[in-house]
Amino acid sequence: MRRLFWFGAGVAAGVAVTRKVSETTRKATPAGMAEQLGGAMRELAGAVGSFGAEVRAGMQEREEELHDAVDGSSADTVQFRRIEADDRAPARRARRAGR
Repeated sequence: MRRLFWFGAGVAAGVAVTRKVSETTRKATPAGMAEQLGGAMRELAGAVGSFGAEVRAGMQEREEELHDAVDGSSADTVQFRRIEADDRAPARRARRAGR
């Protein structure tokens, strides 16, 4: 009974190793490499396309927010005033670090 168990385990291990080796050798052929490269390129193209769609959706959403802010808030509009430079004040210069 023990011998039969170990024989079955050996056959199962042999089948698993044979399948793995044949799959690896198929991937190593030019056709297998082309298939892998093609799959990678399709995946990359899909990722770039979905990224572009998300960016466009975000841009559209932000544009709507900005239109709502400009169109709908005429009462809450902030008034800016121009500050004229005083001719009498000396021009200020930025300090250098270490001085």
